[in-house]
Amino acid sequence: MYRKVMEYLRSWKDSRYRKPLILQGARQVGKTYTLLEFGRTCYENVAYFNFETAPKLNATFEDNISPDYLIPILSHISGQTIIREKTLIIFDEVQLCERALTSLKYFCEEAPDYHIVVAGSLLGVAVNRARFSFPVGKVDIRTMYPMDMEEFLLAVGEEYLVGQIKECFAFDSPMPPALHDAAMKLYRQYLVVGGMPECVKQFAETKDHILVRHTQDTILQSYLNDMSKYNNLNEIKKTRLVYDNITVQLSKKNTRFQYKLVKKGGRASEFENAIEWLCLSGIVSQVYKAEQIKKPLENYRDIDAFKIYVSDLGLLCAKKNLSADDILYMSGELDDFKGGMTENYVHVQLSINGYTTYYWESERGAEVDFVIQREGKLIPVEVKSADNTKAKSLKVYIDTYKPEYAIKLSARNFGFEDGKKTVPLYAAFCI
Repeated sequence: MYRKVMEYLRSWKDSRYRKPLILQGARQVGKTYTLLEFGRTCYENVAYFNFETAPKLNATFEDNISPDYLIPILSHISGQTIIREKTLIIFDEVQLCERALTSLKYFCEEAPDYHIVVAGSLLGVAVNRARFSFPVGKVDIRTMYPMDMEEFLLAVGEEYLVGQIKECFAFDSPMPPALHDAAMKLYRQYLVVGGMPECVKQFAETKDHILVRHTQDTILQSYLNDMSKYNNLNEIKKTRLVYDNITVQLSKKNTRFQYKLVKKGGRASEFENAIEWLCLSGIVSQVYKAEQIKKPLENYRDIDAFKIYVSDLGLLCAKKNLSADDILYMSGELDDFKGGMTENYVHVQLSINGYTTYYWESERGAEVDFVIQREGKLIPVEVKSADNTKAKSLKVYIDTYKPEYAIKLSARNFGFEDGKKTVPLYAAFCI
C-alpha cells in the first residue's frame, strides 16, 4: 500500500545533509513494513535488527559503539555484507537499547556514508523517562502516523476519485453529485476502519467489518499492555483512566479536557504525567487553546486549556464499541458523539500534513475548532459533522481577526463564498 512517508525517505536517502534517521510513531502505524519496503526498493540489501525479538542484540552495544567496531559484528549477525551507501541498516524497537540509540551520534560523526534508520513505538516515552544519552543534533527525526484519507482511498482502488478531489479543492469547484456522495460514503468507511495499515488491508481485501474490529481490539490491547510494561508503576492506573475517558470527553458539547470527568475531584497534578505518557507514545495528542491569534501561536498557548484527540479514528470507534452501521448511516443515537468524532478526524488529517493545531475561544464562548498556519497565514478551520454550515463562532472570529480566508469543513460540496473556503470532510487531507 502506498505511504506518503516513502517520498520523504527517498529524499532523505539522496540528501547530502543526511544524518541517521529516527522514525517514531505509535504501534502498528506501519513503520517496520515501510522501512523494509524502502530498503527493498531503494538499496542493494537490508541489514535488519529487532531489539524486541532478539534481546541478546543489546550485548553487542555494551562495550564499544563506534561504527568501526559495530559494522563487522552487525554484518555477521544479519548475514548481510554492510556496504556504505548501498545497504540500509534498520534498528527496530530501538527504545529497548539505549546504547544503540546513542551509537547514532558516532555514525553521524565518524561514518556518515552508512545509511541507518531506527524505529521505535515508544521512543518518546523512553527518551523522556529514562536516562538516555540522546544524540541531539546528530539525527534526523520523522514521525509516522496512521494512513490518512488519501492513502485509504488509494488502498481501496479509488485513484480517479483522489484526482478529482484534489482538482476540486484547488479550484473550489463542486464535485459531480454522484462522486460527492460516493466520497462521503468512503469518508464514513474511513471513520470505521481508520488508518492502521493492517485494518485498511483487511478491509480492502474482504470488506469484513467484524474482522477489522477484531484487529482493532488487538491493537487496543497492545496499547494497554504497553501502559503496564513501559510505565511507572504509580502511573499505570492513571494512564488507563485518562485513556478510557477520552471518548467520554469527546462526547461532550464542549470537548475541552476536564480532569473532573476522569475522576471526581481530579486535578492536573494527579493526571498530567499520564497525559504526557499517552502523548509521547503517539497514542493521543493535545490541542491547546490560543489566547491570542498572533504569530507564533506557540507563544500564546494556554497550557491549562486543551483538548485531547486519539491518533486513529478506527481505534476511537472500536474503543467506543460503535457498530459499523451506526457510523456508516450516521445514526441519530450518535448525535452527542458526532461532533467530537469529526473534530478528531480533521485533527488527524491536519497532523499528518504537519500542522500544529490550536483552538480559539472568545470571552463570550464563541469557539473555532482549529487555527493553523497555512502558507504563512493564520487560518481558522471550522468543522461540522453534517451539512449544517451556520457557523456563528466563525463569524465572530472573522470579525475580530479578519483572516485572509477561512476554511469550513462539512458534508457540503466544494465552494468559496464570502471569504470562506467550503471543503467536504473527505477532502481534509488536501489542506
